[in-house]
This record gives sequence, C-alpha cells and structure tokens, in this order.
Amino acid sequence: MPAITASMVAELRAKTDAPMMECKKALTEADGDAARAEEILRVKLGNKAGKAASRVTAEGVIAAAVDGSTGALVEVNCETDFVSKNDSFLAFVKSCAALVAQHDPADVAALSALPLAQDGFGPTVEDVRKGLIGKIGENMAIRRFKRYAGGGKLASYLHGTRIGVIVEFSGDEVAAKDVAMHVAAMKPKALATADVPAALIEVERRIAAEKAAEDAAAAVAAGKPAQSPEIVAKRVEGSVQKFLKEVSLLNQPFVKNDKQTVEQMLKERATQVKGFTLYVVGEGIEKKVDDFAAEVAAQVAAAKGQ
Repeated sequence: MPAITASMVAELRAKTDAPMMECKKALTEADGDAARAEEILRVKLGNKAGKAASRVTAEGVIAAAVDGSTGALVEVNCETDFVSKNDSFLAFVKSCAALVAQHDPADVAALSALPLAQDGFGPTVEDVRKGLIGKIGENMAIRRFKRYAGGGKLASYLHGTRIGVIVEFSGDEVAAKDVAMHVAAMKPKALATADVPAALIEVERRIAAEKAAEDAAAAVAAGKPAQSPEIVAKRVEGSVQKFLKEVSLLNQPFVKNDKQTVEQMLKERATQVKGFTLYVVGEGIEKKVDDFAAEVAAQVAAAKGQ
C-alpha cells in the first residue's frame, strides 16, 4: 500500500471539509486513491463531505464574447491570483474569447496559431502567450473553450472573472439572463435528467448502495428487523433520482423563486433553453500542495551540511 502523506490528507480535507483523521482513514482504506477516498467519506459523512468539492484548485480567468447568435466562453489559467488581475493577462484572455467566436478554431492548438498582436508580442496567440510569460514572469495556459453558432439566441453571465456561463435559448432575453445567473449559482451538471453523464450516475448509485448497506447493517446491530433487498434497492433508486433532480437545470428550484422550478419559470415566460456551458476557474485541476514542514526540514538539513 502506498504511504499516506500529510499533503495527501490535507488535499482531501481541502476538498471535503472532513476531519483530518477521517481523511487519513479514508485514504488508507482506498489505498491512496483520492477519488475513491472522497467516495468513502461521502458514504460515512453524507453531504457534509462534499460541501467543499467545488473549490477551485488553480488560478485564472473566464471570459465571454457574444455577438448576436455567435459566442464563446474561454478559460485561461495562470499560477497566482495576483496575475489573474493583471491588465495584460486580462486583455489576452478577452482577445482569445473574441478569436474563438470569430474564427471557430478546432482546438487550443488551432486557437494558438491564430493571428494576434499585444504588448509588442505576436504575430500569433502563442507568441503573445510566450511573450507575456516572459514579461510577467509566470506560466499561463489556454485550458478550454466552447463556441456557439447554431442560430439560437445567446445570453452570457460572468461572476467576476472566476465563473462564466453561456446559455443558448429562444424566447425572453431577461428570462435567459436569469437562467445564466442561476447556472452560475447552482452549478447544474446537465440541462435535463436524461442528459446527466452516465459516469456521474454510476458513482452516485455506488455511494447510495454503500450507504444503504451500512444503514441496514447498523439497524440489525441495533436489534431492528433486517430490511429486504427490495426495500434497500428502492432506497438506492430514490437517492439516485433525488441526485438527478438536484443536478439537472430544469428540475432545480429557481434561485429567484424557489416555489417553482427553472422549467416552470421558463414555461411561464415562453422561453426554451437549448443548452448551456458553465466554466469555473480551475475546476478539476489538482493544484500542487506543498509540504511546508518538509520543505523547512530539508532546508535546515541542507544548511547543517554546509
């Protein structure tokens, strides 16, 4: 079994807000697999272990460019929050968003080859990126982008520079803008329950099954009658269906009026959402966790050896 280091425990705690010892136990049980350890904590601690899971783990900026029915959302990462506020870096990200909307590059490499001049650097996006790295003294990378040009109306919303949303819709523009703000706040995984990725459903089903099994075993240990497999299966399915409603946009309670769902609000305002894209800076990127104590110890040892 791999050694469970302090940095591994700290990283899991940062993601889950679970107690330090629980994180260590979960990592030990999972043989060091962080993703599996997070699942174990959710089984044991419920949703308390997932409340910090959306914390971002890298710096950067989200930018949007919308012109009629054509638009783009772009994420560009950097190393520190300080650089994410740099005017040259912000201008570079905005230029990337505009270029994606205008030229429809196939991927990041194609975007990097497009013409751009900024701060005396060029003639391509990649040349400007490299030039800014040298000027600012920090690495930066174009991570991802999404372009819309399907003929539908577009609404965008930026929550500062760290969360960005584009919604493709038909109907009322104010309603669509409200949906974009809702997406930024509630972070749905899909438009409808049928669109939730199978991999997410499988993880949730496995967690629900393990939780149901633990609860059933605890009930028997407490002298209560054993639950039938059918009842356990119904509990698992109920948990999965609840999860699907929580993560699908149309089924979520509308943030401005939680007495109705987003779907009901849209119907009331004769508006249809065709799709959306949500970017959160650094989402899914694992940031290096420095072991400060180990670093200091190494420096002391090195000094003694001089």
